[in-house]
Amino acid sequence: MGKTAAERTLSDSEAMAYAKQLRTSPQKLNLVAESIRGKDCEKALAELSFSKRRIAGEVKKVLESAIANAENNHQLDVDRLYVSECTVGKSLVMKRWRARARGRVGRIVKPFSNLRLVVREREETK
Repeated sequence: MGKTAAERTLSDSEAMAYAKQLRTSPQKLNLVAESIRGKDCEKALAELSFSKRRIAGEVKKVLESAIANAENNHQLDVDRLYVSECTVGKSLVMKRWRARARGRVGRIVKPFSNLRLVVREREETK
């Protein structure tokens, strides 16, 4: 029983990893995502390793997961992989409040983000 397998949305030379509920705003996460878009996976990993941004560690984990998926699930050559897509989406927002002067309230928003990372194998160049 159970459901039938869904059609694969990516091509045969692509692999994907997805992270939900990353504890940062989509705007901040997109700055890190921009820095690795279109780069070879090896260079992107180096970029994330030495980035000063806190969320870069989480993005590095997602990239490593996408590389592992490409190698183990789709038998792609790791040395020819590059980051083809790195999209950031908005997730839930926790709303908190803090007491301010004269009985007022200061709103605190704690946003979460989603990250979808697709790696693709480069075509052979002759």
